[in-house]
Amino acid sequence: MFTGLIEEVGTVLWIRATEDGTQLQIAAPHIATDIRTGESVAVNGCCLTVSAYRGEQLTFDLLDETLDRTNLKTLRRDSRVNLERPLTADGRLGGHFVQGHIDCAAQVLSFNEAGADYRLEVELPAEFSHYLAHKGSVSLNGISLTVAEVLPESFATWIIPHTKRHTNLDTAQKGDWINIEFDVLAKYLERLLERHPPQKDG
Repeated sequence: MFTGLIEEVGTVLWIRATEDGTQLQIAAPHIATDIRTGESVAVNGCCLTVSAYRGEQLTFDLLDETLDRTNLKTLRRDSRVNLERPLTADGRLGGHFVQGHIDCAAQVLSFNEAGADYRLEVELPAEFSHYLAHKGSVSLNGISLTVAEVLPESFATWIIPHTKRHTNLDTAQKGDWINIEFDVLAKYLERLLERHPPQKDG
């Protein structure tokens, strides 16, 4: 379980196919000092298991499902990735409950400065549109954000300068692919309603 508060922006050292599948190695000077093999790290919001570590370097094995569903397949050497370690039992929940299970990757439609802040608009695949609500929570590249607008085929959030400066949104631009995890509460509510639909009067 994560909270969507990014601890560090790491740098991709390499991503490559091996005999055992695809591996990703990143440099993470801050969090790597407190990570061990088998522990979890959210990379662009995707929960991954550390398969090896050495100094500032963390290595992860990537499943085909992970590559198909996320923007990790677009990473290249020197790509910047958002990193967060799991919430500890005595930690503060500063964002919202983020599972690290990416629902889809979608493209940035616009990312424009507006006054002191920035408006980020992302496409919204129709099959997921019912999970969003105005002022609800959404995770983008692992960042806990508030939904500002829900549009017919997209949604928008507002990004404050601190968030832009301390995440990989600092280099985001139109056309980039961004990982989306919708609020788990909406998913459970959907499941409950499927099993216990509202009864019609009469």
